[in-house]
Amino acid sequence: LPPLPPDVLIAHNLHGNYFDLRYLPKLTQRVPTVLVLHDAWLLAGHCAHSFDCQRWRHGCGQCPYLNVPVRLARDGSAENWKRKQAIYAQSQLYVVTPSRWLMDKVQASMLMPAVVESRVIANGVDLSIFRPGDKSQARAQLGIDPESRVVMFVAAAARTNPWKDYATLLEAVALMAKSGGADGQDQRLLFLTLGDNGAVERGHNFEFRPVGYINDPRQLALYYQAADLYLHAAKADTCPLTVIEAQACGTPAVATAVGGIPEVLQDGVTGVLTPPGDAAAMACAARQLLDQATRRTAMGHRAAELARRQFDAAAQATAYLDWIDEIVASRLSAGSRRSGSGASANQTFHQMPKP
Repeated sequence: LPPLPPDVLIAHNLHGNYFDLRYLPKLTQRVPTVLVLHDAWLLAGHCAHSFDCQRWRHGCGQCPYLNVPVRLARDGSAENWKRKQAIYAQSQLYVVTPSRWLMDKVQASMLMPAVVESRVIANGVDLSIFRPGDKSQARAQLGIDPESRVVMFVAAAARTNPWKDYATLLEAVALMAKSGGADGQDQRLLFLTLGDNGAVERGHNFEFRPVGYINDPRQLALYYQAADLYLHAAKADTCPLTVIEAQACGTPAVATAVGGIPEVLQDGVTGVLTPPGDAAAMACAARQLLDQATRRTAMGHRAAELARRQFDAAAQATAYLDWIDEIVASRLSAGSRRSGSGASANQTFHQMPKP
């Protein structure tokens, strides 16, 4: 006997040479299909993020970012855009994004006519692991000087990650090291970068320490708990887990205001947002927080509270399961009326609570 068909199909990023988009129409006719978007590849002729380019809205072509993943050897972005549009015109899709920013892009894209329903469901983290802890104990376990000012950054392949802005991050840290403390005294600054390897570099009052990739989330949480501040420079981001993890551990963040980052960090409340590519602004905001222990501590408390309210992985899972139950029930009750009827005009959107 053939296996029973699934009640629902959930697909995450569909780029990476493991899925042929031309199968989407047939799949969506047979089973409710939920697309979980982690980037904007489905909305454009080739790139996972378009930065300042707006050509994805109207057909791509003359692509300014051919080297951005997923890379193209020649500019076939306009052709790809049209092929995607034709595929979506025959599909019925349920779409999830982790940020309102990305959902706004969906609504303005050629994917939108295929959308039956959609939800914004923010990323969540395990709050039993990512939670405030004793800074002194965390530093003792990790071998970190208890007197150092500790800032950190987390990203896979941080130096070469196309979505992160490692150059701005390094420049900001260098400016922070030069500026010293508010009292004019040298304060040793330790910059930890997790997710990349390299040599330790030391200066008069500065140490740059690559830590490498950490698989154990409990070990990762220790680093967040040991840090005074989390820095996050990015060129594009949808709903960064690292910013959420830092805040859940009670560590305020200074991050660039791009993509969905302003939806997870409350500017002036749980951290500070700075303009993209502005190392001086990032350094100034970070230096001020390092020099203002009372303000930094208060931000950390509010950051942990925000994580408990809005970024709990258990709540994220419940939101997914509840919506999937609704989709399956609706599909069953609609029966033959839905078959071949095209996308429903009943568009529904659930926005995560605004900060």
